Amino acid sequence: MDIFQLDYVLHEPEEDHGWMYRAEVPALQGCRAWGQTPEETLEELQDVARIIIELCREKGEPLPPALTLQKCTGGTFMVAA
Repeated sequence: MDIFQLDYVLHEPEEDHGWMYRAEVPALQGCRAWGQTPEETLEELQDVARIIIELCREKGEPLPPALTLQKCTGGTFMVAA
């Protein structure tokens, strides 16, 4: 099992998204999650990131090199996959 450091961006709630928090990992295409609180949103985001990484490995696809190199103004979390 590897541990990846992933940068994320947490967006404040907006009417367009049902007033829910939205977060994304720019280094992983399609890695987005929504939640009622920032904590809930980030927990969901970690699950989505883990699933994307596991699917890439199962399919034999390379992981994006930016997983540990991506820089953004959001936060960082760790995911084990």
